[in-house]
Amino acid sequence: MGIEDHRPARRARAAVIGGGTGLSVMLRGLKTLPLDLTAIVTVADDGGSSGVLRSEMHIPPPGDIRNVLLALADVEPMLSKVLQHRFQSGSSLAGHSLGNLLLAAMKEITGDFVLGIKELSKVLAVRGRVLPASAQPIVLIGEYEDGSEVRGESQIPKSGKKIKRVRLDPPDAVPLEEAVEAIEEADAIIIGPGSLYTSIIPNLIVPGIGTAVVRSEAVKIFVCNVMTQPGETDRYSVSDHVQALVQHVPGLALDYIVVNKGQISQEVLDRYAEKGSVPVQIDMDELSRTGARIIADHLVQVDTYLRHDTEKLSKQLLRIIHSWISGKR
Repeated sequence: MGIEDHRPARRARAAVIGGGTGLSVMLRGLKTLPLDLTAIVTVADDGGSSGVLRSEMHIPPPGDIRNVLLALADVEPMLSKVLQHRFQSGSSLAGHSLGNLLLAAMKEITGDFVLGIKELSKVLAVRGRVLPASAQPIVLIGEYEDGSEVRGESQIPKSGKKIKRVRLDPPDAVPLEEAVEAIEEADAIIIGPGSLYTSIIPNLIVPGIGTAVVRSEAVKIFVCNVMTQPGETDRYSVSDHVQALVQHVPGLALDYIVVNKGQISQEVLDRYAEKGSVPVQIDMDELSRTGARIIADHLVQVDTYLRHDTEKLSKQLLRIIHSWISGKR
């Protein structure tokens, strides 16, 4: 069945929720398709350049925002490379990426972090909107199965302990109104891929964000990671990922779960195994209990790292969205 078989009368609106590299990779494919995209990005990062700027300038961490902006941007490859450049020397500049500094500068120029993102989006000819889940810096707290806790998104995967749940400080963080509206107006809500506890769930537990997702009549699609993440989703199956989402967002009912069933070479598997990462197992018996339709396809490609095949994944998502809209007519 071709994409055109379910083409709606207007461009479908998609709200994509996540953060980190996985989200950026997927968005590079989605931006080429006839969709009105809004990326809702986590603001819980506290490591590296983002953490320093967050602390010193009292702004939400810009790192994930920067990556998503560049993924959706229509710019020359060299400009993208320049904005991703991380300074290696200089007591003040070392560790900072130019894109992070540019976002911090835009905040000072415009007087508002979100407005700064919008203005930079114009400069970079971004296809779609990029919105933080909240306009305020948020601290992520990880709770482990043994009852211990740790503060800071960057610290959560380091303990080697099994994560029980994550929560926000402040717990009453204010969601960005535009982000909530984007979810309410969406035809499709795409969750993931990305770090489950430190990139995806932090968005969904911002008060008002998860509620809007649950209440929405849009098709809800979860794109599961291809590999487990050391210190975060060790030995997790696909259903374990889903269970964690539902635990943090009570009432969440997914319509589709997209997983990779493609073979990965032994050489690549060995390389990832050295870091404690293995393929996420597709446990169909457990997944059948979720009520979601499982879309399993060969969705990976290998460059330097194992990534989702952006073109195949994006086309698969577009088929789902157009089919859902056509079915509602």
